[in-house]
Amino acid sequence: MNGLRRVALAIVLAAAATAGMAAQRPNELRTTPPQRNPLQANQGTPVQSNDPWAAPRHDMVELQIRERGVHQPEVLRAMEAVPRHLFIPEEHRDQAYSDAPQPIGWGQTISQPYIVALMTELLELRPGDKVLEIGTGSGYHAAVLSRVAGEVYSIEILDPLGKQAKSTLRQLGYDNVHVKVGDGYQGWPDEQPFDAIILTAAPPKIPQPLVDQLKVGGRMVVPVGSFVQDLMLLTKTSRGIERRTVAPVRFVPMTGEVQRTKPDG
Repeated sequence: MNGLRRVALAIVLAAAATAGMAAQRPNELRTTPPQRNPLQANQGTPVQSNDPWAAPRHDMVELQIRERGVHQPEVLRAMEAVPRHLFIPEEHRDQAYSDAPQPIGWGQTISQPYIVALMTELLELRPGDKVLEIGTGSGYHAAVLSRVAGEVYSIEILDPLGKQAKSTLRQLGYDNVHVKVGDGYQGWPDEQPFDAIILTAAPPKIPQPLVDQLKVGGRMVVPVGSFVQDLMLLTKTSRGIERRTVAPVRFVPMTGEVQRTKPDG
């Protein structure tokens, strides 16, 4: 994790997605990757003639992710393998591998690639791990998690978005991702305990039901706060919860029951 300490301040912009807005950019890192000559950047790119998106995806991993300190091989392989463009509406696919979030409809966005990779690496997943994701979105992050972990259970509060993500994941063959529509505050009790839990929307405080469903030794990555949040890494031990602040961020707020629950204090 020493590489993460060298990453510049990870300020993340929340989605301001409304009809007719020109740009919807949550989770946008304000630092930019090193500038390289495109011809140099493409050197060493795997040749996949049947996939015209392979070179942009490779460059995304090398310039946006590896250069910023994410080095876990399994995460880098997952980011290079999952076809991000297929989780983005056709009108925005030409920007699928750019260093920015992209709109996916219903006032939501797909997170910036670096943020997806960083949060995934922080979980320190193993092949057989069982992961709970709160906030399915387009299904892209769930697909990435599924290439690193064993089984992924994902909850999306928006019905049309959840159904679309479930359909996309099924069509692309991500059979170890299980999606349901609902409020993620209570987690997925029937499938607990989980080795890892990740939230892609910010609660004002961490829902206790999610903490309860995390295994001892498990890790949770969650943006916490209101307007400006902290990206937190929680580790559950036999003595309680250990917390570490990773970076200041700004995600869309978690909605539903969490907004009706008064913060402690």
